[in-house]
Amino acid sequence: MANDQKNGESFPAKEDHKKDDAAAPAEVDHKDEFSASQPHPVENIVLVGRVTMECHAVKAVTPEGSILNVIDTPGLFDLSVSAKFIGKEIVKCLTLADGGLHAVLLVLSVRTRISQDEEMVLSTLQVLFGSKIVDYLIVVFTGGDVLEDDGMTLEDYLGDNMPDFLKRVLILCGQRMILFDNKTKDDEKKTKQVHELLKLIDLVRKQNNNIPYTDEMYHMIKEENERHKKEQEELESKGHSEEQLAALMKELQIMNERNLKAMAEMMEKNMKIAMEAQEKLFEQREKAQEMSYQQKLEMQEKLKQMEGRMRAEMEAQMLSRQQCSIL
Repeated sequence: MANDQKNGESFPAKEDHKKDDAAAPAEVDHKDEFSASQPHPVENIVLVGRVTMECHAVKAVTPEGSILNVIDTPGLFDLSVSAKFIGKEIVKCLTLADGGLHAVLLVLSVRTRISQDEEMVLSTLQVLFGSKIVDYLIVVFTGGDVLEDDGMTLEDYLGDNMPDFLKRVLILCGQRMILFDNKTKDDEKKTKQVHELLKLIDLVRKQNNNIPYTDEMYHMIKEENERHKKEQEELESKGHSEEQLAALMKELQIMNERNLKAMAEMMEKNMKIAMEAQEKLFEQREKAQEMSYQQKLEMQEKLKQMEGRMRAEMEAQMLSRQQCSIL
């Protein structure tokens, strides 16, 4: 892969995607249960990449004893996945992230070219979680073993041929990035990688004044789940018969599912807006590639203006929808 790059092939060089690149980069001890007296607060870490097709969370303990709630998010790198499915899974993700998001890890592989799906991920993240999500973003490159075999550093790999998408992501996230070797058997190297990632997560926390990220959708979901829990507790305290309680609990569950579905549908509409806007930008970019140098410069300027207008329109439409009441 890196040899191809040295021979002048554009970044990143072609290579088949490896399944082990999709693994969560931080190799920490997983635990199923924790003591209620655990002194360390839980930090919610969202993992974005070709990791999973279903949202789920795994608790992990770092070498220092900190607890990470690692939440995999589905389908954000796959344009074939429906907006409806993504909307439903993101609602699940925000439900799992009790207390807000402490960091978002964008996982990219140095083994493969940046795809159109991956180029969409920044706008997708901002649509799903809000524009300020970049303040919590860390870019994790996997496949470090390949670069090491070719005697390259991450900086060598990025070089002068970095895609505009990646330049923009790194600028917005303050150049927070790390390279992981998923295949190493060296325990010392594994530990060093984990420590470097944890330092970046700690940096994100400090730069955001120890305030986890939340947005309007997060608060809507939290309020709905708290309402549902409170009503369940009230029912249990009223002395209903077992049969009556079961029936009333079922009604509450149906109402909760209906309200969460309405929120997922709101996310679905926002996703469709983002996808349509991004597709238009891709079409315009393809046209620009066929133009002369001067025409390309003019087109690039138009694309920047177009993207700005689209983002403003998207945000206006999404804000309008989010202000609608959910029954």
